[in-house]
Amino acid sequence: MKFAKSLLAIGLLAASAAATAAYPDKPIRVVIGFPAGGPLDQHARLLSERLQAVLGQQLIIDYKSGAGGTVGAQDVMKAAPDGYTLMLANTGVMVINPGLYSKLPYNTLRDFTPIARTAMQPLALLVNTKLPVNTLPEFISYAKARPGQVNYGSAGNGGISHLVPEMFKNATGLFMVHIPYRGSAPAFTDLMGGQVQFMAESIPQAASYHKQGKVKALAVTSRERNPALPDTPTVIESGIKGFEVVGFYGFLAPAGLPKDITAKLSDAFRQVLASPEVRNRMVSQGADPAFLGSEDFGKFLAAEMPRWAEAVKQSGARLD
Repeated sequence: MKFAKSLLAIGLLAASAAATAAYPDKPIRVVIGFPAGGPLDQHARLLSERLQAVLGQQLIIDYKSGAGGTVGAQDVMKAAPDGYTLMLANTGVMVINPGLYSKLPYNTLRDFTPIARTAMQPLALLVNTKLPVNTLPEFISYAKARPGQVNYGSAGNGGISHLVPEMFKNATGLFMVHIPYRGSAPAFTDLMGGQVQFMAESIPQAASYHKQGKVKALAVTSRERNPALPDTPTVIESGIKGFEVVGFYGFLAPAGLPKDITAKLSDAFRQVLASPEVRNRMVSQGADPAFLGSEDFGKFLAAEMPRWAEAVKQSGARLD
């Protein structure tokens, strides 16, 4: 009997090893919890061609938008942990939503297997071109002299473009009024029109509008200057010590993904991000290549969650 059980165990291990060795043997679905054409979509398309070459299978992008990315996350959470369903997520989906939604249908650390962090994305602090300021210290002085008279726009309550200005307010003691919009496009329109005077937005859009002279970029929120805005200082350079707030992009799978498949996927992302062409294109899009493997990405998520939970708490934002 023991001999038979041993043979069965060996057989199961062999079958598992064979399945892992064959992985992937069909296309891989990558879920994005936002509409096509956005920053996550651009990031996925940038990586997909080389990932397909490394893995030998097609990557199919599947848009499951809604509720700040929670619809897509829930779809992935419920999928089989076989390596054929992945999620490309950002700061909002993974570490802001847990503090923002009172009834979130997923748990970031329990319901997913981290695969790889692929990029960090700083934001730029922007002002209307007619505002009589050209540096961040000048803006701080301007806003302090006008408490409650300066409005800042965001892409919506509880998003990163809302929370970063709240962090900035807490760091500087400013009193600015939040005006939430349904997306960054209408917020930009009102920033350019002067209905709001201040905004924090991801580098690609911010750099484009700044170079066109439609807004003024006063600072970037990363520790180092960003190549897309080389003449724009960091917030730290501008005198706010320790102010570094950067979003991230990363890939995850359902919880319970076999370790061998996790390692294979993580290594595939490592290879792709080592490509100078991919890195250069990523930088041109305003993101910094920042690979972390599965274990380190998991530790990163665990460390980021309390930080953003505190930012949500201080902002007073809450969604059901």
